[in-house]
Amino acid sequence: MCGIGLIVSGIRIDLSSVFPESPPPPPEPTDGEVVVTIQHLKTALERRGPDSSGIYDLFLHSTTTTTPKCNQQQQLLHASIVQQHSPNGLPNHHHPFAAQLHFIASTLQLRGLNPITQPFNDSSGNVLIYNGEIFGGIEVGTDCNDGQLLFQSLATTCSLSNTCSVPDVLSSIKGPWALIFWQACSKTLWFGRDAFGRRSLLVHWPSSEDPRFLLSSVSPFSSVDQTSGIYCLVQLNSLSFPPLFPHSLLITDQLTRTSFHIPDFQPPTKLSMFSTPSSLPSIALISAHHAAPLSRFNNGHSSPADFEVGNATSPNYWDELSCGIYSLSVGVSNPDGCIVGEVKRHEWANTMLMDLIKWERVSVQPKPEDLNVSACLTSSGQHQMHSASSDAMPFQSGIDAASKSLPAQSVLRALRKSVMLRTSFYSIFKAAASDGQEEDHVPVAVLFSGGLDSMILAALLDECLDPRYGVDLLNVSFDGANAPDRISAREGVEELKRVAPSRRWKLVEIDADLSKLTLEMKHVMSLINPANTYMDLNIGVALWLAARGDGWVFERTGNNSSESVERVRYKSKARIVLVGSGADEQCAGYGRHRTKYRSASWLGLNEEMKLDMQRIWKRNMGRDDRCIADNGKEGRFPFLDEDVIKNLLDFPLWEVANLEQPSGTGDKKILREENYQTVPQISHMPLTARLRKCSGYIKQLSCPKEQFSLVRELPGNPTEEISEVIVQQTKHLQGV
Repeated sequence: MCGIGLIVSGIRIDLSSVFPESPPPPPEPTDGEVVVTIQHLKTALERRGPDSSGIYDLFLHSTTTTTPKCNQQQQLLHASIVQQHSPNGLPNHHHPFAAQLHFIASTLQLRGLNPITQPFNDSSGNVLIYNGEIFGGIEVGTDCNDGQLLFQSLATTCSLSNTCSVPDVLSSIKGPWALIFWQACSKTLWFGRDAFGRRSLLVHWPSSEDPRFLLSSVSPFSSVDQTSGIYCLVQLNSLSFPPLFPHSLLITDQLTRTSFHIPDFQPPTKLSMFSTPSSLPSIALISAHHAAPLSRFNNGHSSPADFEVGNATSPNYWDELSCGIYSLSVGVSNPDGCIVGEVKRHEWANTMLMDLIKWERVSVQPKPEDLNVSACLTSSGQHQMHSASSDAMPFQSGIDAASKSLPAQSVLRALRKSVMLRTSFYSIFKAAASDGQEEDHVPVAVLFSGGLDSMILAALLDECLDPRYGVDLLNVSFDGANAPDRISAREGVEELKRVAPSRRWKLVEIDADLSKLTLEMKHVMSLINPANTYMDLNIGVALWLAARGDGWVFERTGNNSSESVERVRYKSKARIVLVGSGADEQCAGYGRHRTKYRSASWLGLNEEMKLDMQRIWKRNMGRDDRCIADNGKEGRFPFLDEDVIKNLLDFPLWEVANLEQPSGTGDKKILREENYQTVPQISHMPLTARLRKCSGYIKQLSCPKEQFSLVRELPGNPTEEISEVIVQQTKHLQGV
């Protein structure tokens, strides 16, 4: 995991091909305070990459030459490299048309035998900053660093003998990535992220507030306004209706003690309000996007159109960059000689990748006989796998011939390969080793709830990881030992110890008290930006705490004759964290999938799942990456491996899920079947009861009980909607 950032100033950028309705570029300011500085970015990015960091400045200027034949002047663009940078990211003005590109990178090195430092650069002037992992498509030796090899591949795209373009190289990568590459020969800046957005990349497009062009893995704290973006939690006793605006609402954000005014406020017919205990006032949850700081009202003389968050630090400063490959071609305009650039988006150059993005399934609507055959195969396969479950099946050995026909076995094989590539196939850089002896080293952890997805990942990790290493199972609870996920995690680790008794399993119990997490909550608010709902904050806090790995473990103490178990402090040093993201989206694991199936049958279910996968980059992956990586850890997502996705799409929908069956059986059906091969007793674990218990857990997570209760602006039936919110948050938090 790495942190990458770029600040571009002095270039007049044309965005018309990306945003046809975009306004003309604003002029560059010559002075004034900027929102995000180089130091802001560097500080935020270094948390992601603790091993090394670097800055590389590229200085561009135009020169005038005279053509001998026609005696006309011609503008040419030259690039020269400057090893020093200006303190605030603004261009130097010793040259009239100067532009600067500030590359900033930090590295968490997990590949290769020798230490590396980014940005990568060469004598030709090419520059690369890279955050990702190559698990296929480009050949990477087990002892090599994939970033260095990728830089070599990209640098050769200018060679006359090389027919590969930059989009060709990037489209061939299997694995998560985000990068920024300066191609010196063409004066082109390439940037982008993988097709599923598994690595974060935020963008600030030039605006009147800040005309620079910025890219970053994460939003610095300086660019987040704590009074906007996240839903405001307000006590009802602080509401008032200003006399000049009878349909507006004056509220006070109790988190920041800031007053807001909401114009055109409709009386609480659209607000579902849930009371806290009788000793506390009721509260409402209102989106701060509709609120304006009280100071903007100018003594009540502003019009309702002015009532918006308009300062330069609004959440809209950053956007999630849409998945894809982009270029910024730099040149010189005539006749004024200004440096200009045009942003373009490029098509993927890989047909298999295009098919995965379209997410077209081989078959969706079953016939009655299809369901009967599927049920027979499932029953037969489960019996075969259950009887053979005591025999561990290594990744290289293939699958049992008797059960090759089962879709679950094909998916299991792809998932096992995915875990192998992410944990064991490549040498893990030795800087990640613990200070103690090698046998105490724990290179990989699992975000663990004891539920289906995390149990599968843990069991497959045991098959793939060198047996001398231990495995940390990270479990977060906001209700101590009483949280449903803590209970199931303890049950799950006991089952893993039974299945794999030689592995050193450590359940790391991370206990959190939200009333004592004020500073942490504010920090996580900057990490989830530009995501801006309380659901995002809930999930972000849990992921951030889990990745930090600071908790408790049970250890045996004393001698054999008087051995006892003691709960002791423990901090996980694993720098790779396996996460079950993508399992629910691909295997119909959310409650809304069953709701859609009831209303629109198989076709509706397929469309809902397709929507989930095509927006997972925006709703989940960027946010999750930022929260995990902030602790100097790398989240890896085996269920979102390209071959796993393709494998699941190659089977009919009714083989993946059958929502005619009850909860805990038909949802994620294919995973429950394959789990007979890994941890049989967890395959039919009932989920409904656990999710009901999680209601109180999510309430406490969303709002500390001494301050708030869970409330949302809800259409329709608030009870049903709240239940769906609870289900989604609970299942996402720890990979149920």
